[in-house]
Amino acid sequence: MVGFCDVKDRDIGPKEDQQDRQRTGRGTMTERIPGFSTLAVHAGAQPDPTTGARATPIYQTTSYVFESVDHAASLFGLQTFGNIYTRIGNPTTAVLEERVAALEGGTAGLAVASGHAAQVLAFHCLMQPGDEFVASKKLYGGSINQFNHAFKNFGWNVVWADPEDISSFERAISPKTKAVFTESIANPGGVITDMEAVAQIAKRAGVPYIVDNTLATPYLCKPIDHGADIVVHSLTKFLGGHGNSIGGMIVDGGTFNWSRERRYPMLCEPRPEYHGIILHETFGNFAFAIACRVLALRDIGAALSPFNSFLFLNGIETLPLRMQRHCDNALAVAEWIAAHPSVAWVSYPGLAGDRYHNLAKKYCPKGAGAVFTFGLKGGYDAGVKLVSNVQLFSHLANIGDTRSLIIHPASTTHRQLTDAQKVQAGAGPDVVRLSIGIEDKDDIIADLELALAQ
Repeated sequence: MVGFCDVKDRDIGPKEDQQDRQRTGRGTMTERIPGFSTLAVHAGAQPDPTTGARATPIYQTTSYVFESVDHAASLFGLQTFGNIYTRIGNPTTAVLEERVAALEGGTAGLAVASGHAAQVLAFHCLMQPGDEFVASKKLYGGSINQFNHAFKNFGWNVVWADPEDISSFERAISPKTKAVFTESIANPGGVITDMEAVAQIAKRAGVPYIVDNTLATPYLCKPIDHGADIVVHSLTKFLGGHGNSIGGMIVDGGTFNWSRERRYPMLCEPRPEYHGIILHETFGNFAFAIACRVLALRDIGAALSPFNSFLFLNGIETLPLRMQRHCDNALAVAEWIAAHPSVAWVSYPGLAGDRYHNLAKKYCPKGAGAVFTFGLKGGYDAGVKLVSNVQLFSHLANIGDTRSLIIHPASTTHRQLTDAQKVQAGAGPDVVRLSIGIEDKDDIIADLELALAQ
């Protein structure tokens, strides 16, 4: 196993302070914490000890040779860190895990096959059949579908709350509640959650607060700084940034007491498969990341390809540059669209008149992201026509690419939802979603202008 970012509170593993290595990439510069852009390039990485390669190599292997029988036993018994099998951990992926954890300000990370896999594995470590979790109703349509349907096969029940009525989260809490879940910036509605308010409700309930930070990325917002205990990502989007890989990430904030009231047996009770180890007692502030790896990823098997880890690492190196360009372009395009006679409304928190503008200034001061929605006066048919007429924009079911992307959610990504659910998710029949790329903003606007005129 590899990729654990904070072992300084434990007697096992490398003696080097890995928190310092996480922050700097080389175990140096301990006098100060490097800036975000430096971490995006260096965190978790150092020249390959065998070849001297400066870029992180792709360790395209399934398994690793043990030093001895005792070494193997210590690895399998969680008594030391190291490599066993790429389904559980991989040296290339370990760098990615440390890098994202460093950017988010967490104690450890776990990279997995997709954003959906990240959610399944995280909840697997929290929930038992019959348990509940509270989730914002303003979420990515795929998450709504996963929570409403797939999770029922595990006996996990979702209770929906309205981020526009923070008190609804408190009302939704019950003795069965094991977590609270929101997105930092909701996809596709552009809703910015008042995370500090939700975090306080979760804290009073004694449950962890999970935030999907996919649309914001840690460049724009760090949910752990605002009370989140766990952060999840679809690496597929802005962290990767180039539309060429699918992956997910779980980041342990290291802030939650898993032994409180003994409500989380996978973390606070002896594990028979590991000779009675209690994960929270043994691993402290990165116990949740350990649990996700050795109790969830181990058995569910949603492993990330080392090659995809390599691509994500390359994408993250330019994350600060890309995200700022995304945000600057998105604001310019949103301002232009808001003035267009065919447009009924625009939902983008970066606009001064947007209802989430003040929350955007608080939680995302560098920019309100690249994704926003707007409503066409011609409704469903006008949305279908627009996505058929654009040329620079790509019509596809993704966001976070360097290229500008467009979709009509009601006819595509959110089609499986009822009309009421579509509206609740910010994907009504008139809604068009844009993911603004890093092209010249004048070219993006010109493409929309031509398509709307047809």
